[in-house]
Amino acid sequence: MIDLTQFTPWTLFTDLGFISILLLVGKFIRVKVKLIQQLFIPPSLIAGLLGLAFGPNGLGWIPLSNDLGTYAAILIALVFGALPLSSPNVSMKEVAKRVGPMWAYAQVGMLLQWALVGLFGLYVIKLIWPDLNDAFGIMLPTGFYGGHGTAAAIGSAFEGLGWDEARSLGMTTATVGVICSIIGGLLMVKWAAKHKQTAFISDFDDLPDELRSGLLPEDKRDSIGEATTSSISIDTLTFHVALVFVVAFLGYMVSQTVKVYYPVLELPVFSCAFIIGLVLKKFFDATTISRYICPQTTQRLSSSFTDMLVACGVASIKLGVIVKYALPLIVLIIAGVAIVWCITFFLGRRLAKTFWFERMIFAWGWWTGTMAMGIALLRIVDPKLSSKAMDDYAMAYLPIAPIEILLITFVPILFVNGLGVWLLLACLVLSLLILLLAWKMGWWITRS
Repeated sequence: MIDLTQFTPWTLFTDLGFISILLLVGKFIRVKVKLIQQLFIPPSLIAGLLGLAFGPNGLGWIPLSNDLGTYAAILIALVFGALPLSSPNVSMKEVAKRVGPMWAYAQVGMLLQWALVGLFGLYVIKLIWPDLNDAFGIMLPTGFYGGHGTAAAIGSAFEGLGWDEARSLGMTTATVGVICSIIGGLLMVKWAAKHKQTAFISDFDDLPDELRSGLLPEDKRDSIGEATTSSISIDTLTFHVALVFVVAFLGYMVSQTVKVYYPVLELPVFSCAFIIGLVLKKFFDATTISRYICPQTTQRLSSSFTDMLVACGVASIKLGVIVKYALPLIVLIIAGVAIVWCITFFLGRRLAKTFWFERMIFAWGWWTGTMAMGIALLRIVDPKLSSKAMDDYAMAYLPIAPIEILLITFVPILFVNGLGVWLLLACLVLSLLILLLAWKMGWWITRS
């Protein structure tokens, strides 16, 4: 019999075993159930929902421990620790020259989501339910724009600052966001195909089977990386896993050190891991070490950790918290979906000179679900990625990433100290300044 009252290494092993089973069950469901295929629901989300339904927070049939939320916080540190190791070396001058309009679109989309939804939570929802935490409104962009990873990061930070319900709220909005990205995205794709707004497909029903089932035929399989070390010394996968874990571990050590000397400054581990990764990437590039780091391998590791993160994060949702906040949460989600749709659609038509719908649908998937959902929706309307939307977004994200990291890092600290409204107003003002810059630079397009 498994003892859930005391955490041991075997508890970790048991949790990973059950989560792995649920991931495989989720994949089997995706392959066999046509409705799941049509909705493009990822197996990791299915696994998380099964863990929520049958785990300790649901029916109690699966003996998962109560540490799934902690796993999510660790996994997001690994995800962000891996990101800098796979980032390309691109100069800011090249980014500005090639993807200025796309940068303005993506940056303003992020800032407006945080600003408008956060202010709606502060001045509308709290007017109806005055006992809510001031940060209740920003739980939607936490889950929508940030996804389950950001929900784990911000939730962990708020827990450290005394708000224990934040993680469950963030995970809930992230889960709803993935569903909205899929269903809303598919409805928009069908509309665009019908009204001749898509550049590469004419019929939604002509999608290849591998996009629906997620199983690649032999002639369409890509390599997940290349061997950069000889297995007689250390296996390549072991080498890359060790690198990612070292980055995340150093991030944890920095976070703990800062906490010892400055207890008020609760720096998230994932933020510190990301910064450590950037510093090490610069050092690796200045030496010969970067030659032996395979970007594809680190990207795959990051994706693997993300799958585990989503499954653990969703399964760790405390249903009692959701029931407690059901009404304000429903209002927040409805308003948030409407605000994000308006931002995505309105700006997408005016800041994309070519392939506006392909770029807009990618943004919708990203800003409501995850980057993976944005890619999935883009592949539906642009199977061969001929629009270069992904390439442009990848370059545009380089100057966005530092702002996103700073925002996620300081949101909990500022809200706990009563300064959240000033942060939201700063996001609003900055977004308006970027729109003014876009107009001055000739990036703004008037469409009929």
